[in-house]
Amino acid sequence: MAKSIKSVEERLQELFDLQQIDSKIDAIKVLKGALPIEVSDLEDEITGLNTRMEKLDSVIADIDQRIANHNENIKTSETLIERYNKQLDEVKNNREFEALTKEIELQSLEIQLSQKRINEAQVEKKVKTDLKTKNTEVLDAKNKDLEQKKQELEKIIEKTDKEEKKLTNKSKKQRALIGERLLKAYDRTRKAYRNGLGVVTYRRGSCGGCFNRIPPQMTIEIGMRKEIIACEHCGRVLVDHEIAGIANEEEAA
Repeated sequence: MAKSIKSVEERLQELFDLQQIDSKIDAIKVLKGALPIEVSDLEDEITGLNTRMEKLDSVIADIDQRIANHNENIKTSETLIERYNKQLDEVKNNREFEALTKEIELQSLEIQLSQKRINEAQVEKKVKTDLKTKNTEVLDAKNKDLEQKKQELEKIIEKTDKEEKKLTNKSKKQRALIGERLLKAYDRTRKAYRNGLGVVTYRRGSCGGCFNRIPPQMTIEIGMRKEIIACEHCGRVLVDHEIAGIANEEEAA
């Protein structure tokens, strides 16, 4: 059986019906707002903060190890000084005395140097610990914010998910009725405008999308439905109020 050729009126009706379905899907996405993106961004931020915290923990652990090593060096030097002091009581000549005295001085310098390194490390540790405290506060706040936004998103999804799936399936079926060229033009126009309108009615002699005046002759042609007419200003397909199922032109949008 030969495939029947659709009239312009049928094609306009199918296109307008698709716009109505897609507009409802758009409304659901607006209801969700930026929450899905915000949730994703927060999860990325939290991952980054956790990585930063792990690095800080590693740096602090390294500082603690350095402090422990210096303390061990101090203990070793103190033990040696104690031993050298005892040996001083048993020296037999000046050369031994001077050698022991020099060793005691060297170990004393080692203690001073280790103490200096410990003080420096403690200052560094405080800086890193303070930074970790701040990051912990930020991380806690981000986690609370994420939990709140997830709950908000889950509530919206709970309310709209079923309807969105239903509309999406309906949109697919409706799109299958429309010719490829017309569908591509419709999608291209929808993407060009934030409100996603590719098909609009005219109202009081003006385009329902960009609100520019429509020439009287074009208004007559739209009403005749002999060809698909687009607004010469915004490119949206124009339909009359009867196609839109509106009682009169004054209510058309």
